[in-house]
Amino acid sequence: MSPADKFKKATSRHRAEPVEIWKARKFIHEHAEEQLALTKVAKMVNISANHLSEKFKEVTGMNFVDYVAHDRFEKARHLLLNSNRRISEIAFAAGFQSLSQFNRVFKKLSGKSPTECRAARLRRRKRR
Repeated sequence: MSPADKFKKATSRHRAEPVEIWKARKFIHEHAEEQLALTKVAKMVNISANHLSEKFKEVTGMNFVDYVAHDRFEKARHLLLNSNRRISEIAFAAGFQSLSQFNRVFKKLSGKSPTECRAARLRRRKRR
């Protein structure tokens, strides 16, 4: 299963989800541009970090770090395709701590670099 498919499965609403996991996912989505540590999110949903880590993986099929990276990737991809902001601005706006981290995650999840992704979008627009 591709990383994108795993994220779609992790974010689907096809099954009941424990309230603490729902709250954690909501917090991650609303605060993705901030530094997010497992301990911080666990504190916000009032459970231990170990319990959150185990339940998160069990329910979503992804570990906490991968889920946060995917959420940030989705935000960055949206900005990349729908704005003219510089790639570095997009990386930090989405919550990545460095440009190299952003480039690595983006390439891993999309198969293209952010620059390649934007260039492909521009080529498609010119064809219209």
